[in-house]
Amino acid sequence: MPIQSINPYTLEILTSFDEMTEQQVEAAIAIAHETYQTWKFASYEERAKVLNKVASLFKAKKTELAKLITTEMGKLIKQAEYEVDYAINIFEYYAKNGEAFLADEVLKVETGEAFIRKSPIGVLLGVEPWNFPFYQVARFAAPNIMIGNTILLKHASNVPQCAKAIEDIFKEANAPAGLYTNLFMPGSKISTLLDDVRIQGASLTGSEKAGASLAEAAGKNIKKSVLELGGSDPFIVLEDADIERATTLAIYGRTVNNGQSCVASKRFIVVEEVAEEFLSKFTAKMSALKLGDPMDTETQLGPLSSEEALNAILKQVEKAVSQGAKIETGGKKADLKGNFIQPTIISNITPEMDLYKEELFGPVASFYVVKNEEEAIKVANATEFGLGGSIFSKNIERAKKIANKIDSGMIYINHPTKSSTDLPFGGTKRSGYGRELSALGIDEFVNKKLIRVISENEKL
Repeated sequence: MPIQSINPYTLEILTSFDEMTEQQVEAAIAIAHETYQTWKFASYEERAKVLNKVASLFKAKKTELAKLITTEMGKLIKQAEYEVDYAINIFEYYAKNGEAFLADEVLKVETGEAFIRKSPIGVLLGVEPWNFPFYQVARFAAPNIMIGNTILLKHASNVPQCAKAIEDIFKEANAPAGLYTNLFMPGSKISTLLDDVRIQGASLTGSEKAGASLAEAAGKNIKKSVLELGGSDPFIVLEDADIERATTLAIYGRTVNNGQSCVASKRFIVVEEVAEEFLSKFTAKMSALKLGDPMDTETQLGPLSSEEALNAILKQVEKAVSQGAKIETGGKKADLKGNFIQPTIISNITPEMDLYKEELFGPVASFYVVKNEEEAIKVANATEFGLGGSIFSKNIERAKKIANKIDSGMIYINHPTKSSTDLPFGGTKRSGYGRELSALGIDEFVNKKLIRVISENEKL
């Protein structure tokens, strides 16, 4: 079955690619493994040179790459341009800092010497999603190439042009053949690759189901894995918050990337003293968003990535209403060609409803009224996810104490959760494990090798 690229705004089939044959996959693994035998001994300077060249090519092709993102998955063009810039920053960041991050760690010993040397481990498999088709690849590939590992990358099937563009850039950068290889193959076949002894680890950003499958295969083969899965991030608003600012950021937090982000704000938990004011302003701002062509810089909300994604979230909303939830605004497919849902706010959600536990992947917000901060913490933690979260309060020390009680990998105070090149990114509970970005992101797929020198004068 061909891998198709479909514009989610026009619904036009843009192009298609053939799946790789078993022989082509085998050849890709073989050359990645062969290249690793020399790349693991390449100097940091040589590795950084490749990453910097890749970054420079991303810069030169920024407009073209941003348009690819928008036409393949519907991201607003300005956000697509920002994503390309972010990918560039990641490649440059690890080129600049990788050697220092990987420096030997000297250990104190009574005699002789001892140190930890961070060494590469081999060929790595990356499985990346469609919602940030360049940024998420960069945050996996850049640190691991700097370590000395080689990369096999299975991208989401609905962004094949983005997938091919990355591999083409590595080729244009004169990277060694096999350093970075794109795999055009179905997700159902990915986990079996971990049975191959030449592949030493895997990282996946995606759904719980896909993550569980990959982790099972990695565990069975005793291989390291990193998972970044779903999220149902709480957005807690306390009575002393700046409500005007909080509602403006609530729009950003819920609708960035058309609401299709694992760390998008999804559950808006507001103390009752300010709940009515917050909901009124939040509803007005959500209702006023301009839907349309994601290539138009005036558009504020684009389409969902696929018809499947649209139907899934519409069914979630419909079921919530059937179980007693209330639609404050939106709730239906927008009257536009393309995969559009109206920006939506749902209230009156109770623990018995399916929506109380589910992740909403689109511009649909869950709204909760709580009596106090203790109840806010309880609702925030009443999920199997634990990726990000945010707390809005003018009392920073109070917010810090609340942050300590939230079960989450990341908490932002007075801003929705976001990512930054120099800050670690990752979650807990069913949102996955391991970290990407920052110094921690280069520390996952390394062999922390102890080297111990015994003094010749030491007694036997």
